[in-house]
Amino acid sequence: MGTLSGVPALAMADIIVLEGVTKRFPGVVANDRVDLAIRAGEVHVLLGENGAGKSTLIDMLSGVQQPDGGRILIDGKPTAIASPKQALALGIGTVFQHTMLVPSLTAGENLLLGAPWWRLPQKAQLAARAAGIGKNLGLTISLDTVVADMSLGERQQVEILRALLRQSRVLILDESTSMLTPKGIDDLGALMRKLANQGLAIIFITHKLKEAVAFGDRISVLKLGRKVGEITAGELRTRNEQSIIAEIVEMMFGRRSDDPEAVRREARNLPVPAPMLEVRGLTLPAAAGHHGLKSISFDVRPGEILGLAGIDGNGQKQLAEALAGQRPASVGSIRINGIELMSRSQAERRALGLRYLTDDRLGEGTVGAFAVSTNFFLKEIGNEPLWRHGIEQRRTIASRAAALVKQYDVRTPSVHTPVGRLSGGNIQKLIIARELVEGARVIIFNKPTHGLDLSNTLATRHRIREIAAAGMSVVLISTDLEELLALADRIAVMSGGAISGFVDNGEAAHSAIGRLMIGLAA
Repeated sequence: MGTLSGVPALAMADIIVLEGVTKRFPGVVANDRVDLAIRAGEVHVLLGENGAGKSTLIDMLSGVQQPDGGRILIDGKPTAIASPKQALALGIGTVFQHTMLVPSLTAGENLLLGAPWWRLPQKAQLAARAAGIGKNLGLTISLDTVVADMSLGERQQVEILRALLRQSRVLILDESTSMLTPKGIDDLGALMRKLANQGLAIIFITHKLKEAVAFGDRISVLKLGRKVGEITAGELRTRNEQSIIAEIVEMMFGRRSDDPEAVRREARNLPVPAPMLEVRGLTLPAAAGHHGLKSISFDVRPGEILGLAGIDGNGQKQLAEALAGQRPASVGSIRINGIELMSRSQAERRALGLRYLTDDRLGEGTVGAFAVSTNFFLKEIGNEPLWRHGIEQRRTIASRAAALVKQYDVRTPSVHTPVGRLSGGNIQKLIIARELVEGARVIIFNKPTHGLDLSNTLATRHRIREIAAAGMSVVLISTDLEELLALADRIAVMSGGAISGFVDNGEAAHSAIGRLMIGLAA
């Protein structure tokens, strides 16, 4: 066999075998006697709800965690993967769901982190190798851009490059398609196939069942920490997509579905009131890593969901942060119920009903080391009755947090559990609960279902519908066009920091958005 992008050709054999692997945390058995084989030349898909044990399994293969029981065999030999450094030495490269890059360094500097000093390539060599892999992925990342100035999707792309540059024998992709456009997803699927054909073992974690069927050679399903089923290569070749998806849904949730990803837009037949949110000529200077904003204007009425579509990195995050007051805009107007917000602080905008749910749940949305109860009220610190004379009222906070845990179905061992131990879906539920306190009028969602499993994706989408049905205005930013078509009343397409057009949702919306995204007249 030959090689692709420096990846060595390997024999078709089991590289990693897990035998009865178990991992426990206080109050939780994250993995319960899991058996799994990872084979060279194969794309092995791991599916399961948030909290099913996928992330813990990946942490053990990456050297972040060690098993409490069972064993891991590498090339047939029992091996303790004691650290991420050892995992890399064994040829296991991981692209985690939550970015592991250093924000203050450039993309190129991050690509070199962890490499022995005597093997550091020259900048030109690094750029050439990265460009070669990036071309296969359809990426155009500048190695000189500081990571802090990149969008979450761009950071994820850098991590894919870094893993491939290290000539891994096993490549773990944890939700790596969640930030990509449909074309980007297809490109990544094609690249996975090329790498597998060269002998690389791919572990592909996704919540999108159609991706699993389209790209996988084998599919293993986890539920409550256990492996509950597997779809073999033979089944994937001979059975139709619909029947396979129905079986996977039954494994995961105990029920069958003809199309588990279908989310139908509910007709609300709302009246046409005055706009709740009015944005006029909003402008933000361009800076390293982003386009800025170019005279953004739109309205959102009570009960309306305005979707923002576009390839990630075209100003969506900057727009959300400018609306929320996190990024000062230079020109324009933002009004809620006619009240101008441009000169107001984040806290004042929040008090007037503007709420922003970031796409970076762990890095920005919560404090991982703080308890669930504290994270519910991060934006209320110092306010009575949760704090009195600057003193935290722990019983009151715990009691209110417990009520929110029950109301929003946040799965946690306790309100005192550090929020960083929760799954992505449960962290998202907590953030939604925190923002939907009394007085919310305009809710800005930035990729609200990014990294969530099917069940939590559907639950989050249902919650967004409920928010709109209650009369609030919703701005929904998503790189998942199907999600926007499922939820939004209108969709604006962003490109280069500007809105290139608006599309009313309906039968022709998909093709109209596609034309706008590739720069043709709608």
